[in-house]
Amino acid sequence: MLLTVDLERLRVGPGDLLLDAGCGEGRHCFGALERGARVVGLDLDLEALRLPLGALRERGQQRGSFGALLQGNTFGLPFADATFDRVICAEVMEHVHDYRAAIRELARVTRPGGRLAITIPTATSEHLYLRLGDDYFESPGGHIRIFRPRQLAEGLAAAGLRTEGVSFAHALHTPYWVLRSIMNLPRADASALVRAYRLYLIRATGSKLMDWFEKRILNYVCPKSVVLYAEKPRAREARAA
Repeated sequence: MLLTVDLERLRVGPGDLLLDAGCGEGRHCFGALERGARVVGLDLDLEALRLPLGALRERGQQRGSFGALLQGNTFGLPFADATFDRVICAEVMEHVHDYRAAIRELARVTRPGGRLAITIPTATSEHLYLRLGDDYFESPGGHIRIFRPRQLAEGLAAAGLRTEGVSFAHALHTPYWVLRSIMNLPRADASALVRAYRLYLIRATGSKLMDWFEKRILNYVCPKSVVLYAEKPRAREARAA
């Protein structure tokens, strides 16, 4: 399963209540279920939620837990304060205008002592795609900003969250998006080269050797995504700070 967030580093474990905000088709939701967590995924795209909805619910029942998917907005999460033990928000912040408001909402629903993982594309890869063509940023649903990790860390700090670590992911996807940008992004799927590399990615995902090579070497050379791990301080820690 292709995950951006390291669930072990996020300390996802049995009984944790986890929110995946902007879950798409729920890959992190399924990963968290396998670690014994109770999972709620939320996304604006109702069509993306339809396919995994039944499978996630069924897998949750098999695991003696639960998995639910909801349509909703990260700017107005339909949950009470301090609901979740763990929160994931993967590849969302580069799409929203007021990312600090979105982070504040994620912080609100995280319990004190809870942990969050927020991922964004690396600035290096984004600048590369931009140089190869405007379609990457001008296509519908495209990115509206190029992030630097410091900006995201500052947004986390402004919401009262403490950044504790960073990791990188998906180096093998960087050439894929380079190819798509070169081949004119809206029509890239017509390219035999793009289709061939996509097939390679699918096969590489199931290879233990390529997984090791990507995580141990390539992710430090040409990562596509960067992950910031943060914690919401407990009340006494917040007062001391």
